Amino acid sequence: MKVLVADDHPLLRAGIAAVISGEADIQLVGEACTGREAVERFRALRPDVTVMDVQMPEMDGVEATAAIIAECPDARVIMLSTYRGDTKAYRALKAGACGYMLKSTMRTDLIEALRTVHAGRRHIPIEIAAELAEHMVESSLSTRELEVLRRVAAGNSNRAVADQLCLSEDTVKSHMKNISAKLGANDRTHAVMIAVRRGIIDSPL
Repeated sequence: MKVLVADDHPLLRAGIAAVISGEADIQLVGEACTGREAVERFRALRPDVTVMDVQMPEMDGVEATAAIIAECPDARVIMLSTYRGDTKAYRALKAGACGYMLKSTMRTDLIEALRTVHAGRRHIPIEIAAELAEHMVESSLSTRELEVLRRVAAGNSNRAVADQLCLSEDTVKSHMKNISAKLGANDRTHAVMIAVRRGIIDSPL
């Protein structure tokens, strides 16, 4: 099995290489440190399985995966992340990834994940699958609601958000009310916390 690893952290790539090195039938054939490089390396190497970090410079892992799948529909990609937010998992799987795993479980689960995906099956941790199932039926936030929520998460008041987006303050309040309802949040702070935990928006910190 030929494996390509794409992650912008050298230590993590080294860790994956170390885990793979103990398996006689698995060979690390290449590495990439950006999403764009991952696509280029995939084209050149045609690995059996690509392990792709969700967040990378230039092009994130979800975009890189979508680009790879568009060129090679049979490509097998495992998305790797430190974040268990279901929205990122959903985006990755929708882009064509066959697997999704957390970096914290890499040492114990990577080989199993590689073999499972290489065999043509999906590898999705139970906790990720549970969150996907729980939130799949919920209404997604609109583009405008996401814009409002990101600005609120950055510490802006409703008035400031209204000025930035050329809206009335009442419209922003209405958006926040809808956002809270969709996320099952008690208030704006709770809405931001839920959105960050689920990977809908990135942490403002």
